[in-house]
Amino acid sequence: MSADKSPFVVTSDWVEKNLGAPAFRIVDASWYLPAQNRIGAEDYAAGHIPGAVFFDQDAIADHSTGLPHTVPSPAQFADAVGKMGISASDEIVVYDGPGFFSAPRVWWLFRLMGAEKVYVLEGGLDGWKAEGRPLETDLPEPAPAVFTVNYQGRMITSLESMRGIVDAGLRQIADARSPGRFAAIDPEPRAGLRGGHMPGAKNLPAGVFAVSGRFKSLDDLRAEFDKAGIDLARPVTTSCGSGVTAAVISLALASVGHTDHTLYDGSWSEWGSLPDTPVITGKD
Repeated sequence: MSADKSPFVVTSDWVEKNLGAPAFRIVDASWYLPAQNRIGAEDYAAGHIPGAVFFDQDAIADHSTGLPHTVPSPAQFADAVGKMGISASDEIVVYDGPGFFSAPRVWWLFRLMGAEKVYVLEGGLDGWKAEGRPLETDLPEPAPAVFTVNYQGRMITSLESMRGIVDAGLRQIADARSPGRFAAIDPEPRAGLRGGHMPGAKNLPAGVFAVSGRFKSLDDLRAEFDKAGIDLARPVTTSCGSGVTAAVISLALASVGHTDHTLYDGSWSEWGSLPDTPVITGKD
């Protein structure tokens, strides 16, 4: 891979050459907001990269929280991906439709659970199709595997920790939602949430890190952090609407070598629904 590109992003050329190789796994992690008018499971059924398994982010989740697609327990995750034929030592490539929307969340989940060789496909399925690469509609029947979890709890931030971060300004907060939602100009897509953002948060929309499904160069990624007022020498916690696109920022941070970052799993679905969490409106 190019030295000026993310070490966690792989090309369609590289993926196609490795299809069918031992210990090489492809994961379709497509998930969309209602406004996008796409359903990941339907896209997968209509045609997916050969051998790809479908990772349902709403199903492989902790359903006890009342929040969308909360991080599953290590046991639930290991059981689900083991049935997909994936072990923690495999080379794992995750993709979504446009390239960098929901795939980074599953990339982050695999890393949270201890897998180390995890990548995101540049260009996503849309790019793969546009390049005329092979597709299949058959459902794969992988041999079950054992996924041995090595849980990296330092990568995740809880509500209690988030309260402390906001109250004391302990860490920078990077919010991946759109500027309109961040400022409370546009409504939240989920009912019952207040608009706005956490005190001290910086707005860093997930879409700024890629152009036409291609992740930006490392220098351009650093420039986006600088423009948003994020100091890469200091710790960062990422957030978004429901913990999905926050992982795009996490991917960008890891790409530029930033190591002290966490993801607030509850994100705005949790923070914006509570009566006692501080909320700021406007751009700052």
